[in-house]
Amino acid sequence: MLFNASRCFADSSALASLKTSRRNFLKASGAAGALVVGASFAPPGKVFAATPKDGPMPAAFVRVAPDSTVTVLIKHLDKGQGIATGLTTIVAEEMDADWPQMRAEFAPSNPQLYNNLAFGPIQGTGGSNSVANSWIQLRMAGAAARAMLVAAAAAEWKVPAGEIQIARGALTHASGKSGAFGDFAVKAAALAVPAGVKLKDPKEFKLIGTRIPRLDSVAKTTGKAVYAMDARAPDMLTAVVARPPKFGGKLKSFDAAAAKAVKGVVDVVAIPQGVAVLADNTWAAMKGREALKIEWDFGGAEARSSDQIFADYRKLAETQGTVAAKRGDADAALKTAAKVIEAEFAFPYLAHAPMEPLNCVFAMQGDGSCEITAGSQFQTIEHMTAAGILGLKPEQVKIKTVWAGGSFGRRATPNADYFSEAAMIMKATGGKRPVHLVWTREDDLRGGFYRPMFLHKLTAGIDKDGKIVGWKHRLVGQSIGAGTPLEAMLVKDGVDAVSVEGARDLPYPIANFTAELHSPKSPVPVLWWRSVGSTHTAQAVEVMIDELANAAGKNPVEFRLGMLKEHPRHAGVLKLAAEKGGFGEKMPAGKGRGIAVHESFSSYVAMVIDVTVDGAKVKVDRIVAAVDCGIAVNPDVIRAQVEGGAGYGLGAALRNKVTLTGGVVDQSNFDSYEPLRISDMPKVEVHIVASNEAPTGIGEPGVPPVAPALSNAIFNATGKRLRSLPFDFDQLRGA
Repeated sequence: MLFNASRCFADSSALASLKTSRRNFLKASGAAGALVVGASFAPPGKVFAATPKDGPMPAAFVRVAPDSTVTVLIKHLDKGQGIATGLTTIVAEEMDADWPQMRAEFAPSNPQLYNNLAFGPIQGTGGSNSVANSWIQLRMAGAAARAMLVAAAAAEWKVPAGEIQIARGALTHASGKSGAFGDFAVKAAALAVPAGVKLKDPKEFKLIGTRIPRLDSVAKTTGKAVYAMDARAPDMLTAVVARPPKFGGKLKSFDAAAAKAVKGVVDVVAIPQGVAVLADNTWAAMKGREALKIEWDFGGAEARSSDQIFADYRKLAETQGTVAAKRGDADAALKTAAKVIEAEFAFPYLAHAPMEPLNCVFAMQGDGSCEITAGSQFQTIEHMTAAGILGLKPEQVKIKTVWAGGSFGRRATPNADYFSEAAMIMKATGGKRPVHLVWTREDDLRGGFYRPMFLHKLTAGIDKDGKIVGWKHRLVGQSIGAGTPLEAMLVKDGVDAVSVEGARDLPYPIANFTAELHSPKSPVPVLWWRSVGSTHTAQAVEVMIDELANAAGKNPVEFRLGMLKEHPRHAGVLKLAAEKGGFGEKMPAGKGRGIAVHESFSSYVAMVIDVTVDGAKVKVDRIVAAVDCGIAVNPDVIRAQVEGGAGYGLGAALRNKVTLTGGVVDQSNFDSYEPLRISDMPKVEVHIVASNEAPTGIGEPGVPPVAPALSNAIFNATGKRLRSLPFDFDQLRGA
């Protein structure tokens, strides 16, 4: 996601405290033998945030120790996607380091140094842009660190710097002199940072593009990796919160007597989000919450059931929406079409359901500051939210970012929801003891911030030659950006960009085209979910394209390729997936093969899916994916992300949904919101397109093509179309 920092901080009096000048922002660190410059909040001045035009910043990102280990400071959150390894690889490549000497450490919360270049002066992770926005920045930092080490060695050896070579972390000279990084770290740190550096030609890469071990694999396998759920502080209390069972509900009154009688319960406090129970351990906190007697005010709450919401959406879909894109006259073209197909696609709310539910630890320090431990995804928003609620200056708040057990978008809330809860609890209790706020799985599934419900009404027509002559697409669903600090950036002329991404910007050249949007409001909080708008737009578009190909009597791949002459990267992955997946081969009875292609986050993914259908039973046998994400920094991580995206997309296609009955969420745990099982997971082949383009996103683009390729495969096997998610396989009976 891209957003404007000034909007995010528009209501915060603490903004002035963040302002600083670049000159005063950096100061030398006292760490012996470290090629690093420390960073701290500085007196008010001009706001500084790194931009692509800035020179090399090795001091912010590279630390060389006396033992020659090289630590890369990671400004993004690694929540399982492997960016700690990927970003470290970039630095190691330009330094010509040896991979075993590389380490990674999460950077402190500091938007002046560690801002996301795509977000502005905000530190945060999202939009699958971690590698993309750090690519040049970290290459420059690594190249500058290398140059400084070479300069230090040249001065000591009294030889020209151009005669020194570095390979696998060792500096050598033809005279026989040699040394390691650690031998020159102190002297290198004292040198001026070069104003410009020469970056490697991709043909010279030795680490980038190869399979190297992930830095976190061993620690996660042995259990040594620390997540926020593992964090402990002396005398810490665990807090759980009772929230309204209907979204938009408010606390009216509560009786805490029975809760306080539970052994281990220490305190019960009201906060704006509900009632918090604090205890010596998690079990006592949960039992105390169960014993609370609460009366809620549901006057402004969502009271509809899912069926009612969809009925309201269908009524809206019959009316003209806000125009998101328009070319020619779709209505007139459809009237002249030889064949017209009209279809509805419905999508439920979806929970993110990361393995590690939301949690964080707040601990007040002796100097009045607050230290927070969390899998922090939007550090700046969370930092400022905590400081504002606690009445502290930004420099009095420290966020220690640790590994996160998944997110899929859930930890990236514009209002820092769970940080806000923890800060409110600390404020209500006077900060006397550290607090570990914990969301249970039930809290996670019933707590909102879902992928929005959406309804698509799509009408398209072809002429007698099978060419698409008209396309009319109407979408109905909640806006993620409206009503948040991101609204000015995301919502333009009444259209939320993420609601229509993948629907208004098709790669197919359709002369008469309209995309319209309705954005109904509801108290149910919604948020980006892995691949955001493309989670539903790819399904609607790629299934309709397949339907039109069938109506035209054309091969689905050839039909698409005929329209992708101006989009070679779409065409490239489509051809590769079709070739590797054997698309077009005759399938045995009861088996089908489908294909889909989609661009999201500037990456291109095509998938071929094989299925076996037996009555109402569908088994996904194989997925073959082709991906073009620019230079493959670490091919193994890319494959893992596409494989994971395939599994995540399959869960949504096969069974995942969050439904409401009278405004209350029906699902509560993995028995009712069943995750994808290992028995559901097919073999996945991932083929990466060789490229010299700059790296683009890979954490999310593997999700969108899954459902449409599966839908198209089922049609290939049965002749029946399944459009809405999750698929209702009962419709296949008798096929």
